[in-house]
Amino acid sequence: MTDQIFPFDNSYARLPDRLFARVSPAPAPTPQLLQLNRPLAEELGLDPDRLASPEGIAVLSGRRVAASADPIAMAYAGHQFGNWVPQLGDGRALLLGEVIDRNGRRRDIQLKGSGRTPFSRGGDGKAPLGPVLREFIVSEAMAALGIPTTRSLAAVATGEHVVRDTVQPGAVLTRVAASHVRIGTFQYFYARRDAEALQALTDHVIARHYPEITAADVPALALLEKVMERQANLVAQWMGVGFIHGVMNTDNMTISGETIDYGPCAFMDTFREGQVFSSIDVAGRYAYGNQPRIAQWNLAQLAQALLPLIPGDDDAAVEAAQATIDRFPDLFRDAWLSVMRRKLGLSTAAEGDAELISTLLSTMEAGRADFSLTFRRLADHSGPDTEGRPQARDLFADPAAFDTWAERWHARLATDPMQPAERDEMMRTANPLFIPRNHRVEEALTAAQDGDLQPLEKLRGVLARPFDHQPDEASLALPPQSHEVVAQTFCGT
Repeated sequence: MTDQIFPFDNSYARLPDRLFARVSPAPAPTPQLLQLNRPLAEELGLDPDRLASPEGIAVLSGRRVAASADPIAMAYAGHQFGNWVPQLGDGRALLLGEVIDRNGRRRDIQLKGSGRTPFSRGGDGKAPLGPVLREFIVSEAMAALGIPTTRSLAAVATGEHVVRDTVQPGAVLTRVAASHVRIGTFQYFYARRDAEALQALTDHVIARHYPEITAADVPALALLEKVMERQANLVAQWMGVGFIHGVMNTDNMTISGETIDYGPCAFMDTFREGQVFSSIDVAGRYAYGNQPRIAQWNLAQLAQALLPLIPGDDDAAVEAAQATIDRFPDLFRDAWLSVMRRKLGLSTAAEGDAELISTLLSTMEAGRADFSLTFRRLADHSGPDTEGRPQARDLFADPAAFDTWAERWHARLATDPMQPAERDEMMRTANPLFIPRNHRVEEALTAAQDGDLQPLEKLRGVLARPFDHQPDEASLALPPQSHEVVAQTFCGT
């Protein structure tokens, strides 16, 4: 019966044993289903009603292991805030197995918060309820925004408590990903000089994510190029919605190009290039404006880890890898310009676009304007019929400074061949009205910990349609008042 819930096929578990450790999840004492992502379940080819049954909840909580599962904790290392840590690994997560979804894609099913593993480094391997629900909200909001991300299938309360700064209710998240292979996975085996494991890992990743490069002259270099392209596009999309990851360690950067590990992440309200929310990022390493540079730094660590698989002597391998990494700034700039042009209603490229965009951002920072609402109101004012609509200029401490910029923008729009109706549609689908604002997420989590899931479910419903006008929920689009500002976000560990 259990196999009918998850028809697992476990390709990663067929790799050499040293890539992971086989571990059983800790059984949850009294599991209770809090959230189930029914549309995602159907996309995965799963039966939502079976998942919501006692048998399904037992599997989602770790209380029961499906017969077709092969639970493993994946080994990886990483640079955390620039500091090398030779062994990290899944310290509170288990990959149960993989399913083939309705579109023929292989997807990981992982439990997060399922107990100790050999990689727990003294931790309890559990997860508090708040961070589990936070990841559920934000990852699904990211998916609705069209940005590559891991997904959240279910959140289950375990019926036990975990101790962090306070005693908190425990929970397990069921996370879905194209895979959970990270840059740190490659670093783990490079540091151990295990070329055989590196080759097996590389072959697996190429077959799973990039089969088009199987016959490349140098597959390792082709893999680096592909990962770099995906990461350039991903970070450009983050920048386009004001998202700050908060912990861009190499173990939090996927080879598949998905956003992963929603710890102290946040979406900006008032725009600031150096904005930091993470309580552990005291030096601002992962500030909003630093994210492209950090992405390149992380990719350089992947390049180093792949050196043993690049033919030629050491100097030639380093030169080839460095030449690839040196292309990242141009890749990112092109991706960023593409994102930002769409946000401003521009369908063509022109000299001066980058400066036009940068001037808007600096004007927003000086004027303490809200990031998301500024762009959304520009979308509502790209054409001549603007009467009665909220004005973007009203968000600026100095509206005259915005007016000066807006004159240049309208002059640029006049040179673009896109028709007004088409432009309006493009801008509305590039500029969300609703994002998971920190204060609204915290409100929902506080209520959930008190047993009231209604605010969370309401917020989830609104964030599932981020580009739509939802007049009855207009307050959820507004930035916080001074007493509602969330200045710091925290890691769930």
